[in-house]
Amino acid sequence: MKTYNNLYGQICSMNNLANAWRNARKGKTKKKYVAEFEQDTRENLLNLRRELLNQTYKPKSLVNFILRDPKTRKISKSDFRDRIVHHALVRVIGPIFDKIFIYDSCANRIGKGNLFALKRFDKFKRKITDNLFKEAFCLKADIKHYFQEVDHECLLKIIKQKVTDEKVIWLISQILKNSSSENKSMPLGNLTSQFFANVYLNELDYFVKHKLKSKYYIRYVDDFIILHKSRIQLKIWKLRIEEFLREKLKLELHPDKSRIILLSRGIDFVGFRNFYYFRLLRKRNIRNMERKIGLFINGDILELKFIEIFQGWNAYSKWADSYILRREISDCLTCFKEKTI
Repeated sequence: MKTYNNLYGQICSMNNLANAWRNARKGKTKKKYVAEFEQDTRENLLNLRRELLNQTYKPKSLVNFILRDPKTRKISKSDFRDRIVHHALVRVIGPIFDKIFIYDSCANRIGKGNLFALKRFDKFKRKITDNLFKEAFCLKADIKHYFQEVDHECLLKIIKQKVTDEKVIWLISQILKNSSSENKSMPLGNLTSQFFANVYLNELDYFVKHKLKSKYYIRYVDDFIILHKSRIQLKIWKLRIEEFLREKLKLELHPDKSRIILLSRGIDFVGFRNFYYFRLLRKRNIRNMERKIGLFINGDILELKFIEIFQGWNAYSKWADSYILRREISDCLTCFKEKTI
C-alpha cells in the first residue's frame, strides 16, 4: 500500500490555509465570529500558521448545544479558527483517502450523497430481483452510537496505514483529544468527524466487498444495506459483520435497527421508504415539515426563513412520489397567505 509523508508543510502553507479559510466561511459571512476573524484575516492566518509550524496549536473548547430536528442530537461546534484547521487538514489528506474508498460509500464525498445512494439502491434492487420479477432480501443495518463509540487509537492506526507523517498524526491527535477525554467519540458537526467517519468504516467496506464478496452493498455514514436473494446468506453475513465490528473496530450493530427485510416490504434508507415501484417520504419527515408550517402560521418563524426551509424541503421531497402531498401543502400555504392579506 502506498504511503504518504512530508504532508505537514502542505497543510501549513499560507495558500492552503487561505483556501481553508474561504471554505470555512462559506454561507457564514454574516456571522459575528467570522467578522471578528476577518478584522485582520492575514495576521490571524499567519498566527495560526505559526502555531501549527511550531506545534503549539491547541484547539479551543467545543461549544455544545442540542438540536431537535426531528430527533434529539448533541451538536459540538468548533471555534472558527479550528474549523479553518479542519478544512486545511482535509484539503490535503482527503484526496489520499478518497482514492481508496469504495464506489458505494456515499456520504460526505464530492459527486455522491443521498440522491446517488438512492440511484444505486434502485439499480441494485432491479439486478437482484431480475428487474422486479423475483423476490429478494435486504440486510438493513445501523451502527449503535457510532460517533460516540469511534476509538481514537484504532482510528489513528488506520490513518497511519496511509499517512506516515508524524506531524500530521500529531495534528489529528490534537483534534481528536478536543472531542473527548476518554479516547473515544467524535463530535457531530465537525468536518473532520464526517471525514474520519468514512475513514473508519472504510475497513468495514473492504471486509464486506472483499472478504464476504457482497456485490450489492451501499453505505451512507453508519447506515448500510446489503441485498441478496438468500435470507440465509444475509443471516450468515450479519453474524460475520457483527464479529468483525466487535473485534476490529470496537463497534456493534444497533439491535433494533439492524434486521433482514423482504425487499418488497419497503426499505427505510437515506430518508426515504423505498418500495419496488415507488418511494415515499419518511413519516417523521412529513411531521417535521407540518410542525414548521405550524410555527410559521403562529408567527414563530419569519417568512423569509420559512420560504428557505420550504424550498429546501420541496426540492428534497421531489425525490419521492409526493406530488399530492406537495400540492396539498402548497394549497394550504396559499390559502393562509390569502387570509392574511
